[in-house]
Amino acid sequence: MPAADTTTSARTESRTPAAERSATSGSAKYLGWLFAVAIAAAAFNLRPVVTSLGPLLDQVRDDLGMNPTLAGLLTAVPSLCFALFGFAAPVAARRIGPIAVVTAGMGAITAGVLARSFAGGTAVFLLLTALAMAGVAVSNVLLPVVIKRYFPEKVGPMIGLYSMALSAGTALAALVSVPLTNALGGDWRHGLGVWAALGALALVLWLPVLIAKRERGERADGAALARLPITRSRTAWALACFFGLQATGAYVVMGWLPKIFQDAGVDKGTSGVLLAVTMVIGVPVSFVLPNLAARRGDQRPFVVVLASCGIVGYAGLAFAPAGGAWVWAVLVGLSNCAFPLVLTMIGLRARTAGGVAQLSAFAQGVGYLISVPGLILIGRIYDITGQWYWPLGFLALLLVPQMLFGLRAARARHIEDEAVHPVEQAKA
Repeated sequence: MPAADTTTSARTESRTPAAERSATSGSAKYLGWLFAVAIAAAAFNLRPVVTSLGPLLDQVRDDLGMNPTLAGLLTAVPSLCFALFGFAAPVAARRIGPIAVVTAGMGAITAGVLARSFAGGTAVFLLLTALAMAGVAVSNVLLPVVIKRYFPEKVGPMIGLYSMALSAGTALAALVSVPLTNALGGDWRHGLGVWAALGALALVLWLPVLIAKRERGERADGAALARLPITRSRTAWALACFFGLQATGAYVVMGWLPKIFQDAGVDKGTSGVLLAVTMVIGVPVSFVLPNLAARRGDQRPFVVVLASCGIVGYAGLAFAPAGGAWVWAVLVGLSNCAFPLVLTMIGLRARTAGGVAQLSAFAQGVGYLISVPGLILIGRIYDITGQWYWPLGFLALLLVPQMLFGLRAARARHIEDEAVHPVEQAKA
């Protein structure tokens, strides 16, 4: 071969790996952006299942023949599903990978939301709502795991994106449910069923991520998913209790706030807007708060401030719901930002993606079980008294133990250091 050809060949060979690396880097960059958008889309779909129902609850109750106690059970369905399916999420993730489970979750949300709009009775409506909430449950548990595994250096910003998208979806569903239903002919079935389109969009975004990542369950990251005796961790229990108590308040607000305002003389459309305000407040706060919390060794000041906002907000709703409606909506919305805070703490209290998976499942599974009695009790108290003073007082009272558990969970600890056998800890 001539020297020139040899030189040219050598230069070509030296450039080829660089070109391949550049192409690979470009592909990875685009996949990273797609992944981030898919996470945001999934988060956006985690609350419209509930908040689209709140402003239309009276119509649904009248059409399906629900009494207030059954309506209270309806607000408890999310927590029941989160508890049951949340515990199953890490098991499924170990078998097929968290991305596959989240993708299936988007499919369940789409199918459940669409199908329940055709329900002819309360039992079928509850069952199909449970199907959608099963998808929400596994996605709730595993999205922080996906973030910890694939964005380990950007946990704060990605949790912020996730929380912001979740708050935006919550707010949008609350804001437009009534006008959207009216625009579609006034039938609540159309107003609820249309949200399946957003689930379908998220599913479309997750499918290429699933194909590109090609996870194989434990084989994808077997060491990270090693089992921990998590029930020995005091931090895990504190997070579970904190999570459960904040979930009680959050789901009462999402399910009953429009009704609280309507009973005070506020019209249906405005009550939906007030619920939207409560959720919109969470959009910027949910993006900023995780970043601020992730930079601190502990998150105790945030726990106190958010609980204090809730106590004042619930007191205002009890004694002057219409007079200071906008102020109470803002304060309650700030209190509900305990959710992105606890998600951030879950990501910070474990060292590995596997630890986050188990902590997320434990905190959310146990937490939602803790929330169920309170959610049912709220509907029962209202059913008996016909007033909101006692239910709202009960919610304000729950914020005290929420604050105490939150202060314990907010300390800079890792569950891997606590969830070990005492003998092993002594040897360390």
